Amino acid sequence: METITIENRSDFALWAIERAKLIVSEEGTALAMAARDMQEDAIRDSGNALGSAIAVALLEVFDGLAPSDET
Repeated sequence: METITIENRSDFALWAIERAKLIVSEEGTALAMAARDMQEDAIRDSGNALGSAIAVALLEVFDGLAPSDET
């Protein structure tokens, strides 16, 4: 994954949209298929994977926050 600099809300919004698209394309499909087939174990596992991916993305942002040079 590449490093980006988020300097304002607009940069963050663009990052969040792209990251959400990636998460849904990777994890959401399995959840939708499990729901369609009514497989409770698969729904649970896919839902957990989706939640984990979201948590990882949020932690990425939190870990990447740098204090401002402003005092």
